[in-house]
Amino acid sequence: MERKPKLDKVLTGMGLAAAATVLLMTSRAGLAAGEVVNNDPGGTTGIGIGGDLVIGEGANGGDQQQALPSMITLTGTVRDFRERHTEGGHIDFEKKPDNGYAHYMGNIDENLDDEGKPVFTGGGYRVGNQWTDSSGRAIFPGLYDPERGDQSGSISKNDCPGGIHSAEEFAQWYRDVPGVNLSAPLDIVLNLDEDSGQYVFDDREDDQYSSGFFPINGQLYGNSAGDNKNFHFTFELDTEFTFEADSGQVFTFRGDDDVWVFVDGRMVIDIGGVHSAKEQTVELDRLDWLVDGQTYSLNFFFAERHRTASNFRIETTLNLRNGKLPTSSGLYD
Repeated sequence: MERKPKLDKVLTGMGLAAAATVLLMTSRAGLAAGEVVNNDPGGTTGIGIGGDLVIGEGANGGDQQQALPSMITLTGTVRDFRERHTEGGHIDFEKKPDNGYAHYMGNIDENLDDEGKPVFTGGGYRVGNQWTDSSGRAIFPGLYDPERGDQSGSISKNDCPGGIHSAEEFAQWYRDVPGVNLSAPLDIVLNLDEDSGQYVFDDREDDQYSSGFFPINGQLYGNSAGDNKNFHFTFELDTEFTFEADSGQVFTFRGDDDVWVFVDGRMVIDIGGVHSAKEQTVELDRLDWLVDGQTYSLNFFFAERHRTASNFRIETTLNLRNGKLPTSSGLYD
């Protein structure tokens, strides 16, 4: 499916002479479908089937209009861990937070480190109620803006690490560490919903996942002790996108357990802790450091740490592309 630009935006960028020509030609009843009008020396302008205005490739070799693919395949790295009570187990997996199973924020630095990884700082808090925007969607508190109609959330307890033992142990979550984890590439496919214009991956709607987001059942270290699923793993995505100012670009995640999302190395979603499915949304137009037309990174970090359920849903208008594939040990059972 092609995304068709609105006529007023197209004409604004073409100049008066070119715009007048296009308007004249759209009014000709006898114009053949697909006839090309070459008004732009840097590209091709024409009228497509059904009278739609189409913009061709410019002299700079870039598409002035991008076609939206029907699906996006993103390749990340899944890392398998053994739970804390087994030999070689990681202390953070099957760890009940001291202040209970809940949503915790503020434990991870708001900037990625020099290796593009999240950093545990501690000093976080248990969330009472999430911060929300004027539409009632939960948002990262660092983007809270009352002038937009946002509503403030609440904190129930302070100084809560959310079941993370230390910065050293946390640094192992998204790095290959021999004897601590095993890793492998993992693809997820986001399908375009033509009605909403959003790309969606939802484990409940994906044929590969019939009982939750468990991508490595029977693989790597194998299933969790005494169970038929592998409950203890992390998943990392390194992607990029082109920012389009004032176009309503948005990214939403719903799931459990921990999830952190960073755009251009800065945190925009914080759903830390061991909890049931939680959700946050980021509107890219809120990120005042982004420049229209520029390419930026979107880094996504997920952890499944407790053997009850695993939910995973991404919904976004971003046409995400794979960035640099995180390293993996490439070991399979």
